[in-house]
Amino acid sequence: MGSFISTLISPIPPRPSIDDLPENCIALIYMKLDAVDVCRLAGLSRRFWGAASADFVWESKLPDNYRFLVRKLFDKVPERLRKMDVYSMLSRPVRFDAATKEIWLDKSTPKMCMAISWKGMRITGIDDRRYWSHLPSDESRFHTVAYLQQVWWLEVSGELEFTFPVGSFGLFFRLQKGKPTNRNGRRACNLDQVHGWDSKPLRFELSASNGQHAVSQWFLKQTGNWGYYHVGEFTVDNSNTPFRIKYSMSQIDCTHTKGGLCLDSVVICPCELKERLLEW
Repeated sequence: MGSFISTLISPIPPRPSIDDLPENCIALIYMKLDAVDVCRLAGLSRRFWGAASADFVWESKLPDNYRFLVRKLFDKVPERLRKMDVYSMLSRPVRFDAATKEIWLDKSTPKMCMAISWKGMRITGIDDRRYWSHLPSDESRFHTVAYLQQVWWLEVSGELEFTFPVGSFGLFFRLQKGKPTNRNGRRACNLDQVHGWDSKPLRFELSASNGQHAVSQWFLKQTGNWGYYHVGEFTVDNSNTPFRIKYSMSQIDCTHTKGGLCLDSVVICPCELKERLLEW
């Protein structure tokens, strides 16, 4: 009888909780999540934090050229760093090449994006203030844009040698018709000098060191807003070998002048992120 009563009053075993999961199981779950969700869950408990410190978790969030990026951008030995620290370093935009280029990681995917300022390109007549001016702008990653006042011959080109991660990438010119201004603290755009873009389209060209080549033509239809004009795509098969690309934008019909155009940058992003870029 006594044993029966003691059975009735014995403590009920605690219900299992998510914190009972082994760290290695939590880490495997982390590999299926993006970095933002990993950081949120890591704050639940010490066990979740410990699982979030595993190198293989963060290596799955890094592009496969991360060793090259750490050496080039930070002059560090990647093998001596925790992968969590590597991700932290690369998750913020990093400038290089005299601050004319910027790299960042998309936080929802382990994908690398790059922007190249107009200062890193060759622009015909850029130093002649009769044709071009340099404007400060808080709408640019580089805080400055090149503004074309008027020209007969428009030619912009650039080239890049870089060790990209494996994948397919799209290249875009970021342009705006109209001169950005600020009126009473509000964004505005002066269209007085906009002309000459309806006669013929701009010609864009992209070529890569592995023989890939693309040509596209666009009329500049957007006025007063930034647009991303798709030049073409290229595919990288080896993340251990430098890859060279050349790109250009031109309108060399000298039968008429054109003006009122802002050039900010060239953007290179994985093709999977193309639609998101066009929505910015």
